[in-house]
Parts: sequence; C-alpha cells; structure tokens
Amino acid sequence: MARKVAVSDDVSTGSSDVAPSIGRGRNDARGIAQLLRMGWYRPVHCKSQPSQDVRALLTARKQLLVKAIDVELCLRGLLRGYGMKMGVTTAPRFVTRVRELTAGHPILEPLGETMLRARDMLRKEIAVLHRQLLAIARTDHVCRHLMTVSGVGALTALTFKTGVDDPTRFTSSKRVGSHFGLTPRKYQSGTVDVTGRITKAGDAMVRSALYEAAHSMLTRVKSFSSLKRWAMAVAKRRGLGRATVALARKLAIVLHRMWIDGTDFRFGKEEAATA
Repeated sequence: MARKVAVSDDVSTGSSDVAPSIGRGRNDARGIAQLLRMGWYRPVHCKSQPSQDVRALLTARKQLLVKAIDVELCLRGLLRGYGMKMGVTTAPRFVTRVRELTAGHPILEPLGETMLRARDMLRKEIAVLHRQLLAIARTDHVCRHLMTVSGVGALTALTFKTGVDDPTRFTSSKRVGSHFGLTPRKYQSGTVDVTGRITKAGDAMVRSALYEAAHSMLTRVKSFSSLKRWAMAVAKRRGLGRATVALARKLAIVLHRMWIDGTDFRFGKEEAATA
C-alpha cells in the first residue's frame, strides 16, 4: 500500500513540473535565437550520404588492415620468445618463413597455422573491400581527375574527396591544409614567438593519405615536376620528414584547386633530379 502511495506522489510531482519545463524551453530557444542573431556560432558541415558510404568502406578496410598487421606482429613476438627471428620478409615470403621456423615444434607449428589462417582470411576480406573502392574510383570523374597527380592513387583520391565532400565550403584553397592539421602550431605571447609541429587537427585519415602520397612522390615516383623539385629543395635544407609534410600541405591545396577549377595537374618544366 505504501508503494502505491509513493508512485502516486511521484506522478503528481511530475505533472506539476510541466509548466516550469515549458518556461525553461522558451528561455533556451530565446537564448539560441540571440546567439544566432549576434553570430556567436560556427557552421558545421554535414557530409553527404555518398561520402559517408565511401568513408565507411575506407574505415572498414583500414581496420581490417590494422588487425592483419597485428596478427603478423603477434607471430613475430611469439617466435622471438623462442629465440627465432623472422627478419625482413615480403608479403609472399611471410607464410613460408613462419612455417620454416615452426616446423616440428609441438606448440608453435599448430599455433602458427592457426594464426596464418586468420591472417589469410583478413587479407581476403581486405582485397574484397579494396576492389570495391577501386571500382568506385574508376567510375568517379573527380577521383580520376585527382589521380593524374603524381603519387595520388585511388585510395588517396577517394579519401580526399570524402574528407572535403563539398569543395565550395572553402573560400580559399590555402585553408584546406590547415583544415586537415598540416600547418605548424604558433605560440605567441609578448616577446615569445614559437613555431611548433603541425596541429594535427581535423580528419586524421585524410592527413595520413596526403602524407603517404607526398612520400610516394618524393621517394617512388620517377616522373619529375616543379612541385617535386620544390619539395626536394626543402628536403635538402630541412630534411625529408619536414619536406614530406610541406609537400602534403601543398598537395591538399593543389588537389582542391584542381577540383574547383577543373584544371589538369601542371608538371612544369621537367629537370633532372640532380639539378
């Protein structure tokens, strides 16, 4: 009986709070309206559904790749505990090397086969997602246009396109680099003016893709361009790491401008790498 009375008291108390809650809602709405009128807000971009779909595929592929690498590192760690070092191996050589080291061992041999089967399954699923992403990039005219830049592949083009989504939301192409955290930090106070490392703000996946594309342009791509020549000059003065970050920031600006204007990548006057 006492329990019924307590419930009825709670219900009556809740019904009496309806009017104050309505008043608080009106006050909140009035405060939000005042903030909008005075401009104390920042617009937030909501990505389109196609960009979210592609981003889901990119995220899933990346997670599976991370797990596959974790399995390989776990195998290396287990073998190292028994005094077996795999050394530097290629992807096809990895399986053969594991079986060579674990052959005849009562524990490591079945354990290694189990880990290798898990690794193979992850690699197969990664290949499935990779083919889906390649098919999307093959039919997307924006990605095909961005892929004309040296070092920019299908995954980089897709990641950049989904990260930007709407190129018109940037009033200047120079803001794209800072949007993805590729500009140095600045600390200024009185007579102190310190320039630090990059901010690493914004989309980390886009930033990583741009960095990989810049590193590929500097170390793997044989075709020469004025952009690569500029980055190599920076590398001579400041080192390869800083040159790669600077080139990644430049790539963000160039890709956005190509997307906006519909222009092709300008290689410039080709010169020898030793010039």
